[in-house]
Amino acid sequence: MNINVYTESTPNPATMKFIVNKLLINGSVDYPTKESAEKSPFANELFKFSFVNGVFFASNFVTVTKTEGAEWDDIEAILKDFVKGAVESDLKVQDDVQEEAAAFEGTEAEIKIQQILHDYVRPAVEQDGGAISYKSFNEGVVTVELRGSCSGCPSSTITLKAGIENLLKRMVPEVQEVVSEAL
Repeated sequence: MNINVYTESTPNPATMKFIVNKLLINGSVDYPTKESAEKSPFANELFKFSFVNGVFFASNFVTVTKTEGAEWDDIEAILKDFVKGAVESDLKVQDDVQEEAAAFEGTEAEIKIQQILHDYVRPAVEQDGGAISYKSFNEGVVTVELRGSCSGCPSSTITLKAGIENLLKRMVPEVQEVVSEAL
């Protein structure tokens, strides 16, 4: 298979999405630090670049967060070549693969919230190089976790409040607020 890699900017200026024409992982996995990447040969190799500050994988893309001093103009082609070579040589995203279960559990409202996040919100967040996961629903407050390019993105608060919160309030009357759990 001939591997093609193309890049897409994300709402977070510090992150770039490297999309390939091959499934890399079912679900998603975030490596916000070099230390967290020890079980990922792919992420480990990316962190060997001094300008890489975070790595996130979902379906057919890897999102790379750069260090503050680095410029995309200088590093984008280097990373693109690396990602192409890594995918061609089947460099693993994770050593011990565990599937992310799509089974929803909890009360009727919790199941509905999880379903909405999975069906409507997740694809949009992945489009921007990030991921969202449901954490809890307690006394009207939905807690989610934002990863990948969404983590630390200036516009993620707007996405959370204007987008996700409004959608959930409309579709699940019990929802009063949506908050993000800090990583």
